Amino acid sequence: MSERPLHEPTFLMLTALAKGPQHGYGIITDVEHISGGRVRLRAGTLYAALDRVVAEGLVEADRDEVVDGRLRRYYRLTQRGDDRLAAEVARIQHNAAVAAGRLEVRRRAFGGLA
Repeated sequence: MSERPLHEPTFLMLTALAKGPQHGYGIITDVEHISGGRVRLRAGTLYAALDRVVAEGLVEADRDEVVDGRLRRYYRLTQRGDDRLAAEVARIQHNAAVAAGRLEVRRRAFGGLA
């Protein structure tokens, strides 16, 4: 049996990290950008989700940096995370193709009227 689908915030976090290592605030802003503003992660939600995906081996700490006296931890996608994201993209693409095909058949059958 295949893995369960990723929840959208997790999918978007992995997508954000696919472009390279980012710190927490960078992930938050990238997720908001990727989702067109639909998904806005709060810091507590982000770090709980990061703890989970780190425990699953999908993400790992990349490095720590001190900026203005504050510690900033960067995270990166692991190979397992890359593979999991790719599998989720394939699943979504497949489902979207099936839905688009069925809508096309429906619209032809009903003359474009829904």
